[in-house]
Parts: sequence; C-alpha cells; structure tokens
Amino acid sequence: MESRKYGAHIKEELSVAQYNGLIGAILFYGFVVNYLVIQNFTEAFLAWNLGLLLIGYLVLSIIGIFISKISDSFVVSFIGYNFIVVPAGAVLSICLAGVSPNLIKNVILVTASVTVVMMATSTLFPKVFRSMGGTLLIALSAAVVVELLCVLMFKMNMPTIWEIIVALIFCCYIGYDWAIAQNKPYTANSAIDTCIDLYLDIVNLFLRTLSIAESRDRD
Repeated sequence: MESRKYGAHIKEELSVAQYNGLIGAILFYGFVVNYLVIQNFTEAFLAWNLGLLLIGYLVLSIIGIFISKISDSFVVSFIGYNFIVVPAGAVLSICLAGVSPNLIKNVILVTASVTVVMMATSTLFPKVFRSMGGTLLIALSAAVVVELLCVLMFKMNMPTIWEIIVALIFCCYIGYDWAIAQNKPYTANSAIDTCIDLYLDIVNLFLRTLSIAESRDRD
C-alpha cells in the first residue's frame, strides 16, 4: 500500500477493490441509517412543521457537504456525511408515511437496479459520462428553478412526464459521479466525498421513481 504526503496530511492509497468496496460500505451505512430513522421516528417527524423540517434538512445538508469537501480527514468527512443522511432519513420518513410497503419495496428494487446499470455503463464509457458535467449541472439547475416557480408560486403539482425527465437527470448523475470517482485518488477521504454525491443522486432518484409509481397507481 502506497502512502503520499500532502502537507501535514498522509493519504493512504487503496486498491481499486478496496476503494470501491469502501464506497459501497459507506453508501450501505447511509441507507441503514435512513431505515432506522424511518422505522423509529416517523411518528415524531409527522408532528413537526413540514416547512421547518425541510429547511432544517437543507441547512444541515449544506453544512455536511461543506464539512466533507473542505476536510482531508476521513473521520471529519464521515461526520459531514452523517449531517446529510440523518436529516434525509427524517424527510424520507415523511415522504413514505402511508405509502404501501409493497410499492416502496418495488421502487427500492428499481432504484437499485438502475444504480447498478448506470455504474456499470459509466465504467464502460467513463469519458462519455465525465463530459456530461456541465450539461447535467445546467439541466438540474433549470429543473430546480422551474419546480420552485411551479410549486411555490403557482401551487402546481408537477406532471408525471416532468418527474420522468428529472429522474433521468439523476440517472445520468449517478453515472457521472461514478466516473468522476474512478478518476480521483483512491483514498478513504475520496471515497466518502464520492458517497455524498452518489447518496444524494440515489435518494433523489428513489423519490422521483416513487412519485412516478404513485401517479401510475392513481391512474
């Protein structure tokens, strides 16, 4: 195992298998935390003001991303990761309240399958996905602005076709972030920074897929 010194920090290089295995383990940890939060605290979160809950999630997530991105320490970055996954569990508990367990299971399977396919495709065509960064950023930024205008100003529910379009953006983001991850130094800190990006991609894809599935059930 090779070690490289960066200033006062020593970053230990991992093998490809160790690096990707660590990414998988950290992602799995995040989803287990989400499951535990949903199983044990849904009723408590349902009593909270939804607006305050969402604001709290956004604030804590921004703090978590900031902590992770500026730190060269795995431990500090892992703390930042928890600033994201724990409040995300609170939001998920609200979103999943009253939803059929069978529907949730099916959406989880679809999301997991799409994630694996996008990672595999990104591994085969990394240059294609790495070239998508600017386009995806513009597309997602435009989608966020449109949704804020429609939901907050015009009180509109987004149509199913819109949810499909945004889900496709997050599918591409999974491939993009995986391709970028394979181009980083194979360190534990890089792994957790990658996990933050992938975790947010996967959770957003899950929520969009859930919305699409619920719309189909209502029709």
